[in-house]
Amino acid sequence: MTDQYLMTNPVTQYTSEDFPEQQQDGPGLDADLAVKADHGEKSYRGSGRLTGRRALVTGADSGIGRAVAIAFAREGADVVLSYLPEEQIDADEVAALVREAGRKAVLAPGDIADETFARSLIATAVRELGGLDLMANVAGRQQFVEDLADLTSESFDKTFRTNVSALFWVIQEALPHLPPGASIINTSSIQAYSPSPILVDYASTKAAINTMSKSLAQQLAPRGIRVNVVAPGPIWTPLQTAGGQPPEALKEFGQQTPLGRAGQPAELASAYVYLASQESSYVTGETLNVNGGMPTP
Repeated sequence: MTDQYLMTNPVTQYTSEDFPEQQQDGPGLDADLAVKADHGEKSYRGSGRLTGRRALVTGADSGIGRAVAIAFAREGADVVLSYLPEEQIDADEVAALVREAGRKAVLAPGDIADETFARSLIATAVRELGGLDLMANVAGRQQFVEDLADLTSESFDKTFRTNVSALFWVIQEALPHLPPGASIINTSSIQAYSPSPILVDYASTKAAINTMSKSLAQQLAPRGIRVNVVAPGPIWTPLQTAGGQPPEALKEFGQQTPLGRAGQPAELASAYVYLASQESSYVTGETLNVNGGMPTP
């Protein structure tokens, strides 16, 4: 944990030591993560940049989504928290932090890979928050498969439904409700530019998210709705321990970056806040890379 406003050497800001080998079943929980991630719980300080905004954050229980939900609330936004039912223990912690910030937290458990549920999130936001003007689509599925012969059609389809189809469903459903000035922020990855051989399906979805977002940004610009992307590098979250990486690879996770360490979810929050706020009013169709210095096109 570090103060977000205190000048610090980014190389030593967080640990570069080996993470312990570990493995979680299911989607993975922050509650069960050996070496806890920093989501900004003790460090993120808001300044009213999103006062009165009504936000939907998918994947809000842990990792990057959790950091974004905390930051949005501390900047003044009410938040609908989307997450899998199995992640309830993590989601309850996030909801408590949102409420401690004086904002409304709406719990919305379900699987966004299911079209009916994904679309229902918009009705939930409009009903519970009185409208919607900010979307941070963070939820994602990542399962490593070392040999393409072992990548099943079921798993391939599930990854695309979670990472790409759900994005289409929630955005399409939200458009009639989004006013001029609204912001949509999608989540790509360094994998879109430098794909790992064991993440064929995941890397492909992240490239698709970049392209979809750039196309949609052009379509929605005349309506005053901005669409941008954040592309993280290796970030320490339960996603990595629940099939995202081989357990033996976790020891050196993130050490290949120029900064020599994995990133923490808290280091992503300000990127989403910037793209959500009016400070980025002339930014649309952009991909903001937060990856520890890994080169991208």
